[in-house]
Amino acid sequence: MTLLALEINPFTAASFLLLLVYHLGLLAVKRSFPEATIYARNARTRAAWVREMMEKGRDILAVQTLRNWTMAASFLASTAILIALALLNIVLTTGHPADAVMQMFSFMGKRIESLHQIKLLILSVDFFFTFFNFTMAIRYYNHLGFMINVPPGATSPAPASVVETVQYGAAHYTLGMRGYYLSVPLALWLFGPGWLLVGTLIIIATLCHVDRTG
Repeated sequence: MTLLALEINPFTAASFLLLLVYHLGLLAVKRSFPEATIYARNARTRAAWVREMMEKGRDILAVQTLRNWTMAASFLASTAILIALALLNIVLTTGHPADAVMQMFSFMGKRIESLHQIKLLILSVDFFFTFFNFTMAIRYYNHLGFMINVPPGATSPAPASVVETVQYGAAHYTLGMRGYYLSVPLALWLFGPGWLLVGTLIIIATLCHVDRTG
């Protein structure tokens, strides 16, 4: 227990605290000043796209766009599950030769094998989370393919419900990409807490640019 506590050093604590504070701040900004984030503009664009496809009857364009979204999400989901299963296999394999390589890059002292496996397990969980969100995005895109192509009539869905479906799919796609972003500092954590902090600062700087409107 003492050895495990030694690994919870200020670098590790600061890294996870920075990630938590950034995302809590982002949620607060999205609720109070949605126009300050890229998500409000993207949501308006998707809503306008749905109405344009349904009102003008552009079935072929709608199918092509949904196909592109589905292919991208499928590729990212497949990649995520392969990485997650590979990491899980390493966790279940004792005495892996990668331990020596990780220690070469560490400047915070000798790594604890059990803690190293915990780090790999956390990284694996992150990729399982990523896989889940991309598969959910595919699910909503598949539903959207039927909803957006129903001819106008009594049985056709209201544009508002179609917009809601595409927004749900986009939200899961965004969460999936967030999982990929988070994997960068988590992977660097394998080399030591200092690398975790460096990766966290890089990711937060990148997200500050990605999440804002301009």
